[in-house]
Amino acid sequence: MSGPAPGGLNITTIDARHDDAVRLIDDLRRKLSPNGNIVSESGRQRTVELFGEPLTPQQVVERVCGDVRALGLAAVFDYTARFDGKQLTRDTLRVSRRELDAAHAQAAPAYLATLRRIIERIARFQQAILVHDVRLPQPAAALADAVQPAGHIELRQRYLPLRRVGICIPGGAAAYPSSLLMTAVPARVAGVREIAVVVPPTPYGGYNVDLLAACRELQIDEVYRVGGAQAIAALAYGVEGIAPVDKIVGPGNLFVALAKRQVYGTVDIDSIAGPSEVVILADETARADYVASDLISQAEHSPGAGILITWHAPLIAQVQAALAEQLARLERGMLARTSLEQYGALIYTPDAAAAARLSDLLAPEHLHISTAAPEILLSQVQNAGAIFLGHCTPVAVGDYSAGPSHVLPTGGTARFANGLCANDFLKRSSIIAFDRASLARQADDIRLMAAKEGLTAHAASVDIRLA
Repeated sequence: MSGPAPGGLNITTIDARHDDAVRLIDDLRRKLSPNGNIVSESGRQRTVELFGEPLTPQQVVERVCGDVRALGLAAVFDYTARFDGKQLTRDTLRVSRRELDAAHAQAAPAYLATLRRIIERIARFQQAILVHDVRLPQPAAALADAVQPAGHIELRQRYLPLRRVGICIPGGAAAYPSSLLMTAVPARVAGVREIAVVVPPTPYGGYNVDLLAACRELQIDEVYRVGGAQAIAALAYGVEGIAPVDKIVGPGNLFVALAKRQVYGTVDIDSIAGPSEVVILADETARADYVASDLISQAEHSPGAGILITWHAPLIAQVQAALAEQLARLERGMLARTSLEQYGALIYTPDAAAAARLSDLLAPEHLHISTAAPEILLSQVQNAGAIFLGHCTPVAVGDYSAGPSHVLPTGGTARFANGLCANDFLKRSSIIAFDRASLARQADDIRLMAAKEGLTAHAASVDIRLA
């Protein structure tokens, strides 16, 4: 049971017991990993039209970011005209307060009420996990003894919010107010005062009433109609009318992801995101129609990956049939079908323990444990951006309303990376204060370590205070 499955949906099935399973799983992992040099033939032709030569996506991003850094707003306008076909001016670049107010007034009351409920849920969760300043008690070593008098040592960890943050919101194929909520609310909870939102100048982006109404509801009045790599560069380097930020967060296409990697170091970023993905661990109690709908829900991002791992063999064929049935009647069914055929898989493992090990190997963005006792399997897995437990917890609740941010590590980076939260908008500083007596207590340790490293001036900076 390896290679493409028979039937209408050409999704790969893998039997982890067979010799070729390792190769097939490695192929799947490579597909899900970020790669800045893969481009379709149509994309290559488009690049030739715009630049006169077949540049890779990475080379395109390097050129765009370099031009924005060197030429400023003129480069932003030029690339927006070339990529988006939109002629921006200084007057139309920024969404006016009047436009934001008008969008909020036009928005349906039910939509605004939904926004407020979701904002409250996100804020409540983020406030609960927000870290606070730490002050350690006076260390025991600073107390008086028979040789040295009492000293004073103060050790603190201070957390302060970032001053200014940029949020990138996609707007090519659909409007994404949820991404705005999942990035801006954690930043607000952390105490960030200045938030600049960039969104493409499209009907789903900078001209979308629902998105602009959400900005107004969040009291964000700095919204710019610019997307792609040029928007990331403008936020990082600053251009006329857009002040530089300290951190850039939010999803985007390949060019946005590569641009974030390009400007990292000038600013902080949340992650370099790839296609959305879900791994489902399912046993004999899982319903095939539920599993199929969860696989499709990520695949419809197009690209998006949906992977089932099960130790209940009949579920493979049942999910295969359910996928074919549901894809045939969904609006984005063809897009989801293509994604599942390119990035999806139905994998059989001999037992639950093997399934957990394989899940950790894939380290997915979303992990859904759809079993009779999900907490048991939860204890066996480590690597996942967000974990959903039980048959009634689809990934959609995390995408839209539960509370944790849906900005999560992809492409196997959940081995070491975390989902976005309010704490990511804080910078921390350790604060240390010694008096002379306490310095004397630690002087010998400092001298010895300085001598081992050959840094005699370090030791001298202590000695001069104790002479």
